[in-house]
Amino acid sequence: LDVAFDYTGQHLVTASADGTARIYNAVTQSCLSRLTGHSGEISKVIFNPQGTRVLTASSDKTARVWDPFSGNCLQTLEGHSDEIFSATFNYEGDTIITGSKDNTCRLWK
Repeated sequence: LDVAFDYTGQHLVTASADGTARIYNAVTQSCLSRLTGHSGEISKVIFNPQGTRVLTASSDKTARVWDPFSGNCLQTLEGHSDEIFSATFNYEGDTIITGSKDNTCRLWK
């Protein structure tokens, strides 16, 4: 389970054990979108540096890239053989690194 703000502090993303993530307006506390598609608990969530994408990592062995406002899954990153417990974007937002309980890290472009 995890939470993260975007770079403006106006939006936040939450991770849940039910396999969903939610995007909230931090000022009004209203839910803007619900990100569904993982089949396991989400352990990590983060906005990209531009605030235009959200990355989720899950016990279902996948990471996903989302449009945080439409709720659409843009990409599913598959290749780990165990739970992904850590994930982040690089500073430019064009590369992702994931860490898994399979004792590997993977770079995704």
